[in-house]
Amino acid sequence: MNQLQVIEHKGQRVLTTSQLAESYGTSSDRISKNFSENKERYKEGKHYILLQGEDLKRFKNDFRNSELVGKNASALYLWTEKGAWLHAKSLNTDEAWEAYEMLVDEYYRVTQEKQLPQDPIELALETSLKNYQEIKSLKSDVAYLKEYMRIDGAQEYALNSQGKAKVLEILGGYESPAYNAVARKAFAELWRDFKRHFKLPRYSELPKSKFDEAVYFISKWRPSTSLEIEIESYNKQTQLKLVK
Repeated sequence: MNQLQVIEHKGQRVLTTSQLAESYGTSSDRISKNFSENKERYKEGKHYILLQGEDLKRFKNDFRNSELVGKNASALYLWTEKGAWLHAKSLNTDEAWEAYEMLVDEYYRVTQEKQLPQDPIELALETSLKNYQEIKSLKSDVAYLKEYMRIDGAQEYALNSQGKAKVLEILGGYESPAYNAVARKAFAELWRDFKRHFKLPRYSELPKSKFDEAVYFISKWRPSTSLEIEIESYNKQTQLKLVK
């Protein structure tokens, strides 16, 4: 990782999109795309600072920032430590996580000496406020993980197994004529209904918080009326042959 030019905004260190991309071994377009696709997860002031108008003009006019932003740029995103964490999570590569750790140790959390408040009460209040803010931020991150963390491999296997068992139950088992004729169609319909219900591109992306609800959904699932009639028809034909 090349030596990064230090940028400070209102007392905290930040990075431009191009600096973050260079650190993570990716492109600025990839960083921007990650942000665009997950914009609801990013909070301005916490994960990024958006400079526009007069704020951006002042930033450009500082000679130290002359190489950091294009002359015609109308907006500039500056990423905080928490914003860098979200981008590392989106990229999810060893290189990104290693770079993030280095950024935390060598860039974001570099402490600077400052004179302590003379008043002990003022010092105590400052420390208390800092601790409160850190605890509040930590709770927010934990809540985020609980809401968006995906199911693990064991849970994915459990859902897959339950889905197979449900379809087999409806078709009448492996030996049923319906299984040989429409098993693939039935499985496709189950997982299509599942993804539509939970609004997912793939069932493996189900949040952990919805696992119990997913188990209940599969237990209650029924095929469409047309497919159910088709299943009955295949199995009924065999029953008629046995009677003859």
